[in-house]
Order: sequence, then C-alpha cells, then structure tokens
Amino acid sequence: MKIALVHDYIKEYGGAERVLESLHEIWPEAPVYTTVYLPEFLGPHRKRFEDWNIIPSRLQKIPFIHKLISPVRLFTTGVFKDWDFSGFDVVFVSATGAYFPNMIVTKSPILHICYCHTPPRYLYGYPTARNWQKHALGRLMGGFFNHSLRQTDFVSYQRPDYIIANSVEVKSRIQKFYRRDSSVIYPPVEIPKNKEHVTNNKKEKYYLTGGRLARAKRVDLIIQACNRLRLSLKVYGRAFADYGEELKSIAGPTIEFVGEIDDQKLAKLYQNARAFLYSSEYEDFGIVPVEAQGFGVPVIGFGQSGVKETVIDGKTGVLFDKPTVESLIKAIKGLQKLKIKPQDCITNAQKYNKERFKREIKNFVESKFKEQKNR
Repeated sequence: MKIALVHDYIKEYGGAERVLESLHEIWPEAPVYTTVYLPEFLGPHRKRFEDWNIIPSRLQKIPFIHKLISPVRLFTTGVFKDWDFSGFDVVFVSATGAYFPNMIVTKSPILHICYCHTPPRYLYGYPTARNWQKHALGRLMGGFFNHSLRQTDFVSYQRPDYIIANSVEVKSRIQKFYRRDSSVIYPPVEIPKNKEHVTNNKKEKYYLTGGRLARAKRVDLIIQACNRLRLSLKVYGRAFADYGEELKSIAGPTIEFVGEIDDQKLAKLYQNARAFLYSSEYEDFGIVPVEAQGFGVPVIGFGQSGVKETVIDGKTGVLFDKPTVESLIKAIKGLQKLKIKPQDCITNAQKYNKERFKREIKNFVESKFKEQKNR
C-alpha cells in the first residue's frame, strides 16, 4: 500500500503539525505534499522535518511568501489540483482549515481520506488567529471573497471517500457545513513515559499558559485574571501578528513571557506548574490541555467545544462557563479549594496518547483500503 500525505502548509509547529508528524511516523516513506515549506520559521522544531521527503507547490517560489500565507488561499484550489497521485494507493489529507487540500484530484481506485482538524474558521464565523474584520477594507474584501470560498470548501469536502474528525465537536461541524458523516479519532498527545517527568510535589507558585498565542486563544483573559489576583503566570509560545505586543502591553509584574521553547524546557514548566490555564473559544479539540494533564497538571479551561471532551470538571480541572475575566477568576478560586490528584489527570490524558492515535489511524486506513480492494 503506497501512501502520500497532503498538508496545507508547513510554517509553524502546532497541533496540526503534531498530527502530521505522527502520520509520518506511521508511514515514514510517504512523501508529504504541501503548498509551502518554510523550515526557517519552525524555531526549535525545524529538525523534526529535516529528513522528510517534502514536496512543496509552485507557491514556494513566490517572493516573500511567508507574508502572504493568508491571501494566497485564493489561489490554492488550482495548486492542489496540480499534483499527480496516480502512483499511489491512498492519499491521506491533513486539512487544518487554512486552505482547501481536498481539492486534490484522485481517480478510482485511489482512496482519498481526510483528517479534518476543523472546517475553515474564517469562513463560518469562528474566532481566528488574526482579526481580519478589524478594518473596513478587511470586512469588505472578506465578505466579497468568503461567499465563493465557502462554495469551494463545500465542493472540496464532497471529494474524500472518508472523513475523520478530530473531535465530536468537529464531527458536528462537518455534518452541519458539508452534510457528511465522519468518524472521530482524537489527535495524538505526547504523554510522559518517565515518572520523573511528571508533576513535581514541590511545585512553584506559578500558573502556566501557552501554545499558539493566537487571538482566538484569548490569552488576554488569562493575563487580566492573573493581574487581578496578582498570580505568577508564565506564558510560552510564539505570538501571531500584533497579538504578542498587545499581550505584553496589558501584562502586570507577575506575568513572564518565556517565548518559544523546546520540549525539554516545556516539560520542566509543566512539572512545576500549579495549573494550566486555557481560555480558547470554540476550540476544535485542544491538544495542550491534554498535554498538561499528561504531566499531572490540572486544567482550568473555558468549558466550550473540544475542551468539554478532554477535561473532567472537578476531577482533572475546572471548567468556566463564560469567556470573561470574572468567570475565569471564579474558576481559579474554585480550583484552589479542590484537591486534584495528579494521577487522575494522567489517567485521563492517557486516553489520547500518540500510540493510540497511530494504531487507530493505521487500522482505519487499512480496513478502508481492504474494503476498496474487495469491491
């Protein structure tokens, strides 16, 4: 069974790229087709992709393409149609919701399977990394193009033979926007295997937040809450657009930004954290809250969408019901009164470990391929 992998673009390292990495571990010989590959922007994670067979599109040759990631989505439909997959048995698409990778052309009996991280957030009214509606011109242009792009998106999701959703939340969005059924396979989360890496009994007095510091993650709520309570907070990760400067401008003296860090340094942050704070709105799944639980760290999270599936309220953390500073403060105070057992957090996180993901994905693809051959 010869497999090709397709991914929107490789310019940052987040949850979608972790999924892609796990897919590549299942099929290490599979080439990865992507619109743009920019390892210089991957920071400490660039080595993860160095030995891969990555095939970028013609967009790679555009000058200053790193600044045009958003507007070039208008032209990606044709780009995805460029590639010839006639030599493959299966094409597995990792669709992040940025572009339209399911517009690839495959002919029977080639199997086209899509792993959907989320339908494009900017097309269906969900918060996005960049506030493109901030200016009148952005609203005008967005309104003009988005109607056509929604039609393209709908057509693209009629093409896969099978769709896999990364959560029950995303499964419902797929049904709503594409009128397609899908199977749920939760994404992979790195769970520490060595007990020495798990939460330290002698924790420091700080809270932790981070990951992709995008506007939709509402890190500003967390900073404001910790300002009000005068709590020590460490923030890790790379900020998008001007959001990083905005966060620093509202941060008080108890807030520390540690930047983009490698896995080893991140593990130490988890080990000594009292709790992980997560306020993302309309989260698709949310790998980071599960990752925190894997270190035995409780999560205080906005109880909406994907986070409701991964945090057990009152047992592995506390969920707050409104995206407000007051609601978050109430949750922080609520957690301080609870005795969360680190082992409960770890046990819950184990349900989402990487080996489970790889096993389920491999079984899914092989079973569908077998069905295809027997028809």
